[in-house]
Amino acid sequence: MGVFFVIFHIAGSKRQAYNKKGDQGNYGGKSAMTFDLKKDGKRIIVICLASVLMAVNIKTFVKAGGLYPGGATGLTVLIQSIFERFLNMEIPYSLVNLLLNLVPIYIGFRFIGKKFTLYSCLMIVLTSVLTDIIPQSAITYDILLISIFGGIINGFVISICLLMNATTGGTDFVSIYLSEKKGVDSWNFILAFNIVIIGVAGVLFGMEKALYSIIYQYASTQILHMLYKRYQKQTLFIVTNKPNEVCQAINLASMHGATVLSGEGSYEHQKRQVVYSVVSKEESKRVIRAVKEADPAAFVNALRTEELSGRFYQKPTE
Repeated sequence: MGVFFVIFHIAGSKRQAYNKKGDQGNYGGKSAMTFDLKKDGKRIIVICLASVLMAVNIKTFVKAGGLYPGGATGLTVLIQSIFERFLNMEIPYSLVNLLLNLVPIYIGFRFIGKKFTLYSCLMIVLTSVLTDIIPQSAITYDILLISIFGGIINGFVISICLLMNATTGGTDFVSIYLSEKKGVDSWNFILAFNIVIIGVAGVLFGMEKALYSIIYQYASTQILHMLYKRYQKQTLFIVTNKPNEVCQAINLASMHGATVLSGEGSYEHQKRQVVYSVVSKEESKRVIRAVKEADPAAFVNALRTEELSGRFYQKPTE
């Protein structure tokens, strides 16, 4: 109970400071290593299912299509191919993948969160072992279909892992670290880095498979953008006659603050208040619902925020 008291005391202190300042500070940090049977049990089950799906995807799409999808998975497959082609040696997927993830795992423990990293390790180990166990098979031999649907499955698996506060490892750790540190959506930067890896594979094993691998990675990234919205931001402009109630609703729903601006309606020339706030896209619907409950007559305009500079509260990664 002492641990919980300290955690809630710190959280309450930060929230009071946050409310007092009226801004959107970044209080991101590592959460306590506690275990909730319902919540964490669900995470374990979903991660185990995701690891099975990832391993099947590697053996039925990536390996069968001869693709090099970038990231730790693509680099592992590339190293395996180099050993097989040039050294006539077969090395296990699990050995290479686990070695490649040592540095990203350290980054996770050091900068992101211990619990998050432990669940990610579960995903990495299970996927690696299952990839060696599951026999290679092909659903289709059409390389374009393999690239598209393999990428869709890959993006879906990464997304559900992130939604469960875990990751598939490799560049995902680096991407989350950059997002936590810089507060930007960094997946496109990772895509560019993966294209470099794919280019190396193209030089060694032929550009045709490398180009199809880019399609695979692009499809994966688009699914990720669609399903995972933690680091995407939205700006809310709310025209209301109840600014205090709306600001309180925003704060309770998302821990974000707001700025109140004075305005005037152009038709009736009556005074209006405009509440301005920036929230993450995954919080946006919840915040808008809370605003409409506080003021059913409020007019809400939500805009996508491309870039943000300044203090912004980000819920800590567990």
